[in-house]
Amino acid sequence: MNINIYYGGRGLIDDPTLYVINKMREVLEELRVHVTQYNLYENKNAIPTLPQTLKEADGIILASTVEWYGIGGYMYQFLDSCWLYGDKEKISKLYMCPVVMSTTYGEREGKMQLATAWEVLGGRPCSGICGYIANTLTLEMKQEYTTIIEKKAENLYRTVNQKTPSFPASNQAVKNTVAITPNVDLTPQESEQLSRYAADDGYVQRQKEDIQELASMFRDMLNEKDGTSQDTFVQRFHQAFKPQPGFSASYALKLDEKEDALVIQVDGAQLECYCGTVEDPEVEITATSDIIEEIIAARMSFQSAFMSGAMKMKGNFRVMRMLDNLFAFDE
Repeated sequence: MNINIYYGGRGLIDDPTLYVINKMREVLEELRVHVTQYNLYENKNAIPTLPQTLKEADGIILASTVEWYGIGGYMYQFLDSCWLYGDKEKISKLYMCPVVMSTTYGEREGKMQLATAWEVLGGRPCSGICGYIANTLTLEMKQEYTTIIEKKAENLYRTVNQKTPSFPASNQAVKNTVAITPNVDLTPQESEQLSRYAADDGYVQRQKEDIQELASMFRDMLNEKDGTSQDTFVQRFHQAFKPQPGFSASYALKLDEKEDALVIQVDGAQLECYCGTVEDPEVEITATSDIIEEIIAARMSFQSAFMSGAMKMKGNFRVMRMLDNLFAFDE
């Protein structure tokens, strides 16, 4: 069995929707289901092509977060692409589980929007999850919430496996009467070519080469201006290291849009800190050198920098919080 997850949030580290779909993924994989997740914010330029991935799925999860009003633009773009480019015959056989968590008002409306949109497309919505979660730690600390998520994942597995029938919906009847899917003769890629310049491969290639040349030039200028700052950071992190028994993790700090990150790898009492790259770090951090200097000077903590918005993080939230325990900087 294949289940696809389409996540329409922004990938924030404290997004409750990410916690829910990660927990559902764990349950489904224990049931020997092959799960593939597509983060729409990472594939925003390729969203028109994503409906093609539905062909290999037996069921899907549409997951989004209500941060202000509605389910967000990425999810709307994906649903629009399903309407324009999706295989309606395949969609008609697909079960969809909506997952909408809210940090403000509107999670029930968001869940209903996803279910209604999938019915209009001709698909089969099944029981989903919605809720208001102001702090992701609430989900982690309460076992009853975890139980609800696990039961919903098991219910999705049974529904898809048994191909549970459902009554027809009235909005499907209305769609068959008045809604006409436009004939799009162009492929999704062709429809994105809005000018003769975009369609000119030679022109596009020259633009890419010019951009790469400019990026290389400015990167060299930045390195000449502040070439020793990262080496200084490496030294200070080694000096402030405070081992935590039994704890291991990897971090990647991307500073000032530099190509090489400041990599921190911890394994018990062992610390590796260097400028370079690392595959699949547990936490990715994006910040300016000024913010890291404030942290090293003990005028700010990693936690306070993240909460104030001066630092962006992606990955395991609990691993991120350990940074302030691992490094004790003095003024």
